[in-house]
Amino acid sequence: QVQLQESGPGLVKPSQTVSLTCTVSGGSITTNFYYWSWIRQPPGKGLDWMGAIAYSGSTYYSPSLKSRTSISRDTSKNQFTLQLRSVTPEDTAVYYCARALGSSWSYASSWGQGTQVTVSS
Repeated sequence: QVQLQESGPGLVKPSQTVSLTCTVSGGSITTNFYYWSWIRQPPGKGLDWMGAIAYSGSTYYSPSLKSRTSISRDTSKNQFTLQLRSVTPEDTAVYYCARALGSSWSYASSWGQGTQVTVSS
C-alpha cells in the first residue's frame, strides 16, 4: 500500500519560506497517472488544494497561490517538496501531501497524516 509522510518545520516567521517534504513509500511518484499533491486546512476552514506535480514532472498550482508556490521532486528519493514563500499568519494550517487523480482534494485517494505549520513572530 502507498504511504505518504510529511516533514518540515512546524514554526516559521512571517516573510520567510516554508519548505515541506513528502516521502512516498509503496509506490513510485513517476507511475502513470497520478498527481502528487499538496493540500492544506487552516483552523476552522475547509480543505484548500495548493498544487501538484504529476507523474511526468509537470506542475500545477492554485491560481491564488501560484505566485509564491513551487513544487519539485527528487525521483531518486521518491520525494516531492513544497515551497511556500513570503508566508503570513494566514498560511497557518495543517498541510497534507496526497496522491490524486485530478487537481482537487476531492480526487485524492491516499493522504499523509498532515503536519501543522504555524506562522508567527
